[in-house]
Amino acid sequence: MALLLATALGLALPAATNAAPAKITERSKQKQAAEAQRADLRQKLDNLKRDISQTETQKDDASDALADSEEAVSKATRSLRDLGAEQNQTEAKLAKLAKQHDELSKTVTKQQTQLANLLRQQYVAGNEDRIKLLLSGDNPNRINRDLQYMGYVSQAQAKLLESLRANLAAVEANQTEAQNAKDDLDEIAQEQRDQKKLLDQEKAKRAALLSQLSSKLSSQRKEVGNIERDDQRLSGLVDKLAQLIEAQKQAEAAAREKLRQQQLAQAKAKAEAQAQAARERQRLLEQQRAARANKPPAGDTTVKPKPVNPDAIDDDQPPAVAVTPPAPATPVARNELTPEADVKDVSYGKPFESLRGQLRLPVRGDVMARFGSKRGDGPSWKGLFIRTPEGAEVKAVAAGRVVFADWLRGFGNLIIVDHGNQYMTIYGNNQALLKRPGDTVKAGDVIANAGNSGGNEQSGLYFEIRHQGRAFDPLGWVTTR
Repeated sequence: MALLLATALGLALPAATNAAPAKITERSKQKQAAEAQRADLRQKLDNLKRDISQTETQKDDASDALADSEEAVSKATRSLRDLGAEQNQTEAKLAKLAKQHDELSKTVTKQQTQLANLLRQQYVAGNEDRIKLLLSGDNPNRINRDLQYMGYVSQAQAKLLESLRANLAAVEANQTEAQNAKDDLDEIAQEQRDQKKLLDQEKAKRAALLSQLSSKLSSQRKEVGNIERDDQRLSGLVDKLAQLIEAQKQAEAAAREKLRQQQLAQAKAKAEAQAQAARERQRLLEQQRAARANKPPAGDTTVKPKPVNPDAIDDDQPPAVAVTPPAPATPVARNELTPEADVKDVSYGKPFESLRGQLRLPVRGDVMARFGSKRGDGPSWKGLFIRTPEGAEVKAVAAGRVVFADWLRGFGNLIIVDHGNQYMTIYGNNQALLKRPGDTVKAGDVIANAGNSGGNEQSGLYFEIRHQGRAFDPLGWVTTR
């Protein structure tokens, strides 16, 4: 009784005297693993950009001086957004853990009370043990009944103690996980401060560069040769991305065929094993018949087939891109509707070509330049330029996968979404790219913030739709009303 009471009192200590909280989290390791997964895709995109830049004859474009700071602004903005989302998730997790802790604490308190009452009743009853009962000389039936009763009581005590131990361990694990979540929040908060400081520095650096390069940028924007080279650069990038996507599809098809062949081989091996087993059964039957007829049995040649396990096939992901041009002073139209992320995605799972007339423009603003209109003495526009405030949310017009998200001369921070069947949408002049190559998006997902990167005069978004590398009028597919 004394030992049991001491055990119960030891278990009844509140919250199991709080074990030292773990200070090491897995967050940094997870981030490193995610970066490692993107490394191969990033290398492919770097190779594409390098191939395009090797064909350049003009190396002193003023917008190139802005490249590093505009890329840094984009990365810092995306990091801040990612950290904000991660912070919300961690805070929700912490709130859930706190609720679980309260529920566990109530359960532990209730079980401690039950155990104390059980021990008190046992003590008041005289704490008769089995040996005393057996030596009492009482009626055997009564002794047997009392022994069974005591066994039930002991089992109830044991179960209660075990449950209490489990709940106390759960409380301790909950406290450790909560502490880890708090450590994550502290780490996120520090990263947010660092990224905010970096963002402010890079914005100031870019503003200073723009002030220094304003006259040179203005003159270069008007040069017909520059505009044509920008168009060729984007077209070359889209063509190379299409080739990369096609190569990826072929690799995936080859992987599926390899898996199919492995499955066929496995099925064949299984069938052969079953046939061999049937033959073995028949042979054993014949041996038994032969033994009954006083004939020597045949030799045993059991063959055990080896199972064939198919190799795991890894899916690779494709990349993404972005574009930027200038605009006239008077808007030719006004867009007030953008894709909605809070309703069912009408584009999900549908061929892009079936969405004609159902799409919305990716950002609200004034349509300053339309597809096919002349750009001064230069070539015609191959997309739309929508004037909108810096930082405005740019949304994907349909479901797809980001295949390029980087800075490109002439278009600044550019993002390209592949929608399948060689349809792509292109979003340029962005202040920040919020998605990475390989990310899947739905219609209405925010993928960028509008801006004037790439040396553009006005803040806004350059938007194109292409099929098989050829640009066509987006207004034939979307509505501005």
